[in-house]
Amino acid sequence: MKTTHPTPSTTNHLKESLSTKPHYEILDGLRGIAAFMVLAYHVLEAYYVTTPTGMFDQVLNHAYLAVDFFFVLSGFVIGYAYDDRWGKMTLGEFLKRRIFRLHPMVIFGTLLGVVMFYFGASETFPLIGDTPLWKVLLYALLGILMIPTRPSVDIRGWNEMYTLDAPTWTLAFEYIANGLYALFIRKFSKTALTLLVIAAAGATLHLTLTQGDVIGGWTIDTHHLHVGFTRLMYPFFAGLLLYRLGKVVRLPHAFALCSLLLVVVLSVPRIGGPEALWQNGVYEAIVILAVFPLIVAVGAGGTVKSKFASKMCKLLGDLSYPVYLVNYPLCYVHTAWASDNQYTLAEGGWMPVFVFTAILLISYVAMRYYDIPIRKWLRRFQR
Repeated sequence: MKTTHPTPSTTNHLKESLSTKPHYEILDGLRGIAAFMVLAYHVLEAYYVTTPTGMFDQVLNHAYLAVDFFFVLSGFVIGYAYDDRWGKMTLGEFLKRRIFRLHPMVIFGTLLGVVMFYFGASETFPLIGDTPLWKVLLYALLGILMIPTRPSVDIRGWNEMYTLDAPTWTLAFEYIANGLYALFIRKFSKTALTLLVIAAAGATLHLTLTQGDVIGGWTIDTHHLHVGFTRLMYPFFAGLLLYRLGKVVRLPHAFALCSLLLVVVLSVPRIGGPEALWQNGVYEAIVILAVFPLIVAVGAGGTVKSKFASKMCKLLGDLSYPVYLVNYPLCYVHTAWASDNQYTLAEGGWMPVFVFTAILLISYVAMRYYDIPIRKWLRRFQR
């Protein structure tokens, strides 16, 4: 791919534009709300993973769709942040910016997974007790380098490609989407991008109607890779198309309306039972194909009126990524405790609240004293 190398004046202009380009404050806030919903879902998941009907009974049943919402947000923000900078920025500079933005917390989450790994030794995770430390450290290195592992060499028992911090799988797909955008799709016309999004929408519809949901993507096998790429392609590039079309919706109280709608659609109970999977599939298709882009369009078109709301949106946005990558190492331990003792949610007492609060505190510390300072330090290498 042909790239141009910016002159010093171009580099200065790029640095200035990057530092002054405003954020969509409401989208930052919505990212935080979605991350909190994922956190609550993972904490509550501990009481349902070993029950035969867990996927149908779980509280906040559709909160896993926050992953698909994140991809819509990401596609929109990538277009906003970078579409007008090609020619002033090389491919290498783009990739460096994305790595510097995303990877510090990948490292933090993976190392936290090492610290918490042996605390999860249990019947639920039967492989932990037989796993030597050297192998855990090897998996930490692989996780930091974003090298996925196959189920045949699993060390926990859940066949995750990033077994020390499972949500890292979505970051792997995020990197793939960023690479596709930088190499090819940034050059697409609106028509070509629209055709891609329509094809991806067809794949999403097929998956939801045949499987009944979009659950999956975290294992290296044919099924999960199919699910993962399907979950990636429509949301990410629909978000990019939404930005390029400029179709934002301007409504009063946009943050409150979007937040309420997002929480509601992620909290809806499972629709239909095992014999009618298509019913839930129809719901998830509507949410992914229409509701999520609508929420982003309204959020992008809205404004925050008060300083307090602005600060809250910023805090939620800053916390969202640490919360997402910090939560699962602790949730593994919580899940082992709850499932091995066969506790129901009611029998769990204050433990879910304690785990939720502990994850928030660790996430805040990681954001304040690790993620933000590290990324600030890394900016000096972005030229």
